Amino acid sequence: MKSISRRGFIERGTIAALGLSVLPIDLRAANPERKTVKVGVIGTGGRGMSHISTLLGMENIEINAVCDLTRSKADSAADYCVKAGKPRPNVYCRDENTWKELLDKEKLDCVIIATYWDSHAAIALHAMKNGIYPGIEVPAALTVEDTWQLVETSEKTGIPCMMLENWSFRQDNLAALNMKRQGMFGEIVHCHCAHSHDCIDHWFFDSATGAQKWPAEYLLKYNRDQYPTHSVGPILSWMDINCGDIFTEIYSTASASKGINAYFKRKFGPDHSNANLKYRQGDIVTSLLKTKMGKTLVINYDMQLPRPYSNRWLLEGTLGVYDEEKSSIYLVGKSPQYHTWEPWKPYEEKYNHTWWSSDFSAQSHGGTDYVMLNQFIEAVRAKGPTPIDVY
Repeated sequence: MKSISRRGFIERGTIAALGLSVLPIDLRAANPERKTVKVGVIGTGGRGMSHISTLLGMENIEINAVCDLTRSKADSAADYCVKAGKPRPNVYCRDENTWKELLDKEKLDCVIIATYWDSHAAIALHAMKNGIYPGIEVPAALTVEDTWQLVETSEKTGIPCMMLENWSFRQDNLAALNMKRQGMFGEIVHCHCAHSHDCIDHWFFDSATGAQKWPAEYLLKYNRDQYPTHSVGPILSWMDINCGDIFTEIYSTASASKGINAYFKRKFGPDHSNANLKYRQGDIVTSLLKTKMGKTLVINYDMQLPRPYSNRWLLEGTLGVYDEEKSSIYLVGKSPQYHTWEPWKPYEEKYNHTWWSSDFSAQSHGGTDYVMLNQFIEAVRAKGPTPIDVY
């Protein structure tokens, strides 16, 4: 596998970042032959199956292999491909390391990794060493050491590695980014974001029995922002992180952990086995970050208290502010009334990113997953940079 310098790799990555941030690289135009992309999928649970469904709706795609720890899930994924009129992919299901066999045996262009968090980095590293583009579900890694291994391996092999952070590809976020790049917010000063999503009754624990699911172990072991990428992903582009600016300071604090115990006592009674466990994870984590250029960012983790879903994105600069939660915007010299919000939607439509089409709205997550995977696949097809890379 060819090795390239860090400078060369960063230059390639910068091109990709500019594609995401300003005007997208037209990878379809760069690939007039539209060669078939051979894909493997490791992890065929809910998220993996969602990706398979999206991929099957694309042209010139072959899902050659699927892998899961549970035989029924792997077989269901293969059957799903057949029902869609595609060849049956090879099924790998023996033990927790069977994914290595898939990556070593199959002649793949890329692999979608939708497994448990703690296996993401290892699978991606093995894929890159085999010349396979990894598309990793969030989070890409759980430790600083693993993130550096992803960077160094991607640089050494020359294989891009993309974290599949779909919220970076939302229509509203890309429109805001388009406006930011055109200077409509002036100089960016501050941003805010949150992952406010009550996941106790379905993602961390079974809603019917209260039994722990695999993510619950992280609530018992750690007190941290468990899931920052959904909220921070779009912000990184808005704030030019690793594309002209870097984070230099971070301060984090967590509230007490009250929500999980209260939920179990309320729904299952005080004698439920999970009602009196001691959870290390605080209900709200607030992090304040500062960049070298003096921008600030507030991030909230908020996944354990009863509340409606919200991302609470805020983009504030010297010429105005965009508030996603209000679906409102105010711009100096453009908004018709002084210090008065106006609707965001007309701006989203006017500054819509060229990656987006109204035809995508019926796809998963309102089309966001399709846009994300389509850009990943086109990068693979072109053997070029991905819109999100290891930086």
